[in-house]
Amino acid sequence: MCRNTGHPVKLSDFDFDLPADLIAQTPMRPRDAARLLVAGPDAIEDHIVRDLPAYLRPGDRLIVNDTRVIPARLIGRRGEARAEATLIKDMGRGRWRAFARPGRRLRAGDRIDFGADFSCTITGKLEDGEVELTFDRTGPALLEALHAAGAPPLPPYIKRPDGAVPEDATDYQTMFAERDGAVAAPTASLHFTPALMAAIVAQGVQTTRVTLHVGAGTFLPVKTNEIACHKMHSEWGEVSQNAVAEIEATRREGGRIIAVGTTPLRILEAASAGGRLAAFSGETDIFITPGYRFRTVDALMTNFHLPKSTLFMLVSALMGRERMHSVYAHAIRERYRFFSYGDSSLLLPKGPRP
Repeated sequence: MCRNTGHPVKLSDFDFDLPADLIAQTPMRPRDAARLLVAGPDAIEDHIVRDLPAYLRPGDRLIVNDTRVIPARLIGRRGEARAEATLIKDMGRGRWRAFARPGRRLRAGDRIDFGADFSCTITGKLEDGEVELTFDRTGPALLEALHAAGAPPLPPYIKRPDGAVPEDATDYQTMFAERDGAVAAPTASLHFTPALMAAIVAQGVQTTRVTLHVGAGTFLPVKTNEIACHKMHSEWGEVSQNAVAEIEATRREGGRIIAVGTTPLRILEAASAGGRLAAFSGETDIFITPGYRFRTVDALMTNFHLPKSTLFMLVSALMGRERMHSVYAHAIRERYRFFSYGDSSLLLPKGPRP
């Protein structure tokens, strides 16, 4: 069923030409040496991430996602044949939704061995080429096995023909990572370093942590030209009562709420669905498109997103579609690096909240 957004827009409205050589395959070192495009309603400025404190005000609050990426890419054997699974979503009790290969040959009841003492059984074939896997263990024991046998679930546009390299295990994890559960990184936070955080604190800016366990659905293409008909995958998130209190105190004192990435933005806006921010714990499939009225977030730091993606729709909702096309045209002309390991942007819409 299509959502009633009140703003009929087409998938083609969010398309743009992106040269393939601008897709970053490795991160900048150090992390805060990546470039930072600062875009307001009118001006665009080119900087680097370590310049971020200059654009923050005393009393502002950064919201970061404390999810930790699990080693969700598994390679094993189905009998004598090679099999691969990338975990998508934890369904509880040792069950996971996953992308699996060779998908067409897999059948319910098939067993995949990932080592001498770690396996799963295919317990269902789902829509869109997904399968349900049931592992031979649950809880902390399953996480321990994943860390021993798995690899970072890098997005498909980061090419590793021979598999993830050792550096990816740390490169694809943020300094805020605490809570296991994501199968994709909250990439805006990949740019942060202890030195950058020290400079931000010295500027009088505080930080609040929320959780959104990012799912692989963030990489799935939109297949309907009517974007209101696109089905979002749900993700688990949490905003604590303490986080609500910190954010409300900042707003009372005139500070801005700046989301570091689309994931904290989405969980804050999901927790604000009743009209004001409230503690939240559960699943959300929030889909933010032009016409959306933001309730909590004032500004956004985010990497550069795919053409026709739900995340480009989100930033277009924040800044305006035409404005974001001009921002991305500038980024492409100036050869900013795109996607997970790429450069970043700071988006500052007009007014206290759009």
